[in-house]
Amino acid sequence: MDVDGIVATMTPHERASLLAGASHWSTVAFPEHGLPAVEMSDGPHGLRHQTGAADHLGINASDPAVCYPTASALACSFDVELVEEVGRAIGEEARDQGVHVVLGPGVNMKRSPLCGRNFEYFSEDPLLAGELGAAMVRGIQGTGVAACVKHFAANNQEHARQVSNSVVDERALREVYLAPFEHIVRRSAPWSVMTAYNRLNGTYCSEHPWLLHDVLRGEWGFDGVCISDWGAVSDVTASVAAGLDLCMPGPRDDYAATLEEAVAEGRLPQESVDAAAMRVVRLAARVHDAASPANGRSSAAEQALPAVASGLELARRAAARSAVLLENDGTLPLAPSARIALIGEFAVEPRYQGAGSSKINPVALDNLYNELNDRGCAVSYARGYDRASGATSSELVREAVETAAASDVAVVVAGLPDCFESEGFDRKLMVMPRGMNELIERVAAAAPRCVVVLQGGAPMELPWRHRVDAILLAYLAGCRGGAALADLLLGAVSPSGKLAETWPARLEDTPLGAAFPDFDNEVRYRESVLSGYRFYDAAGVEPAYPFGHGLSYSSFAYGDAELVEADGAWQVVCRVRNTGDCPARDVVQLYVAAQDSPVYRERQRLASFASVELAAGEAATVRLPVEREALRVWDAGAGAWRVLAGRYELRVASSSRDVRACIRLDLVAGPSLAGDVVAPAELSAEMLAPVDDAYIHLRPGAFDDEAFASLPGLVLPPRRQVTPFTIDSTVADMNASPFGRLALRLIDRVMRKPMAEVEGQTREMISEIVADMPLRSLTSSGVSMRTVEGLVFMLNGCYLRGLRRIVAFWLKARRELAAQRFRS
Repeated sequence: MDVDGIVATMTPHERASLLAGASHWSTVAFPEHGLPAVEMSDGPHGLRHQTGAADHLGINASDPAVCYPTASALACSFDVELVEEVGRAIGEEARDQGVHVVLGPGVNMKRSPLCGRNFEYFSEDPLLAGELGAAMVRGIQGTGVAACVKHFAANNQEHARQVSNSVVDERALREVYLAPFEHIVRRSAPWSVMTAYNRLNGTYCSEHPWLLHDVLRGEWGFDGVCISDWGAVSDVTASVAAGLDLCMPGPRDDYAATLEEAVAEGRLPQESVDAAAMRVVRLAARVHDAASPANGRSSAAEQALPAVASGLELARRAAARSAVLLENDGTLPLAPSARIALIGEFAVEPRYQGAGSSKINPVALDNLYNELNDRGCAVSYARGYDRASGATSSELVREAVETAAASDVAVVVAGLPDCFESEGFDRKLMVMPRGMNELIERVAAAAPRCVVVLQGGAPMELPWRHRVDAILLAYLAGCRGGAALADLLLGAVSPSGKLAETWPARLEDTPLGAAFPDFDNEVRYRESVLSGYRFYDAAGVEPAYPFGHGLSYSSFAYGDAELVEADGAWQVVCRVRNTGDCPARDVVQLYVAAQDSPVYRERQRLASFASVELAAGEAATVRLPVEREALRVWDAGAGAWRVLAGRYELRVASSSRDVRACIRLDLVAGPSLAGDVVAPAELSAEMLAPVDDAYIHLRPGAFDDEAFASLPGLVLPPRRQVTPFTIDSTVADMNASPFGRLALRLIDRVMRKPMAEVEGQTREMISEIVADMPLRSLTSSGVSMRTVEGLVFMLNGCYLRGLRRIVAFWLKARRELAAQRFRS
């Protein structure tokens, strides 16, 4: 496809028209210029392609597809090749279904276990998220389908996500929240990036010139398309000027007209519109040229059935490799002759994926109950609790206890019901349903042995964890999770997953304590760089299970580590031996710990990782690279990365708390294999300025606004006021206006009947999402921006002015409709 030629033949109006979607999932096509549409679909862990009624919340139906483990599960594999393979399978299925852009992966950091969308993100660690995200991108784009890395950037809570302001200090922004995006852009060149809903330090991400132009394109060399999250655009002109290329969803009849008006008035250079149009056409060329017969692709019909079959087997393998054995006293694997009491409704109706825009319609779905029976196990089943709520009853508990007492081992399948976590709202507490906890306590007391299998997207408090014999964490394992769990429980596969996030013992132990989410629409990242295991290690807080933890049916011995030079870089080399009696896989982790650092920082950070599969008694050499990324810090005063001279400890470990070997690395100022090394005295004065003691002597919940204000380069913005109303005011904000309260009552009356037909969990999700929606998002439902502006005038008490604007648009729409009917 001739990109330059197509753009050259288009009029300024046509170029402007390219910059907003034609529909919910597709771009504008210009057949007369040889430009086809680009079709998009949700799909971080499978494809959610909608050919009927469209939405971005997972409410309406989608075409059947293979549902893979969600990112929170897949990350525990620490397996770059596996993640790339899953990406490739998703890309192939997308191509088969006529999809050109897969909206994923999501690589936002996990600040708190309570974020409702954590199941869709990889990790609390930026290196791990970056490595796995880059692998997913390579897999998807290797099929000629574009990946869309999201959500850029600092989108780490669901409450008020479309209007909140993420206030982040420069070091945390660079070292934690931008780092995975940088890694992915530099290592795998994604063809598109999705901008986040939120503001970043006062400016919406979709209209942030520093974020999109200076950093993403300028520093990192991104040459793809910047796509807005669905309904994220606030100021059309500012967005295109900043570097946003494509506003989604469409249609947006006001979009091109607004841009043309801004160009005519000199508020927007025509070059900005032309550059964005060029990038949209280039995306179309990339995906359509890759799909052409000249590239050797067979038809979708020829590929579909084999792709689904191999995808299901891959989903099973990925689920097994991602499961984490948290506890085991030798009860697992189960003896072939064991009488198993299988307890919990998740065993027959599993919780296998999250809710919201990533909700897949699985082409097949298995469960643990059928899988164990199909393998000839002696299984008795008790329901245990209600799947939707997690509640139990005395009758259900009694049945479960009697079933457990008559068995050799009880396997309780429990975790988080759908209503506990979803896109659109955050969890209120870090707990499982009370009924499930009660059930586990009672069954553990009655059964000879008790195993708990956990299904859910994020950490939970486990008050009974020392009173059961084994805990196997499946997370949300996808549509073949039942077969994978049977493989693991029966010992056909040894567990090898490692936690990609810390599991705190209590919510109070987390860096933010109970202060998540921020409810006044200003999200202050008070913990700075000290999030996840970086906080727990520095604060000396003992988690329930540390980052990188995971047991095996075998055991591994680590030899002494050695630092060598290879291919112009450092590598830590270590010999690992399987000292058990079964084949197994181990994930070896390398952490870097700066000693006597002159700046506040984490005690250690993940530098690299590698996995090794060994037969019983077998040994192998593991090589772990030490790259500049693992050693650098951001100098906020100088606006540059620095590697500081000094003493470092390189720790070869089985988890962040299980160090097996150490090597000392002394860096001196000057050139090195890690690039230029500077003496601490060369840091900027701002970087060396003292910070509040909360960042030196850490404790949970101690980060307050006074401490936060002491960080280098940080200026706290004033708190947002509800009035006067703007197009960015939320639906909930309307309660502050008499007219708004009246309008909300009318809307509630109109919506009462259709909402009554929606099941409870979905209704709750919709209600919370709608309350947080900005008024401008009405344009996604076909309402014009002029009408939204009229509503804003009326909320501010300018009733006649607002009414005139709304009526004028209504009359104009009627005239245009009449003209269309006359022409037809």
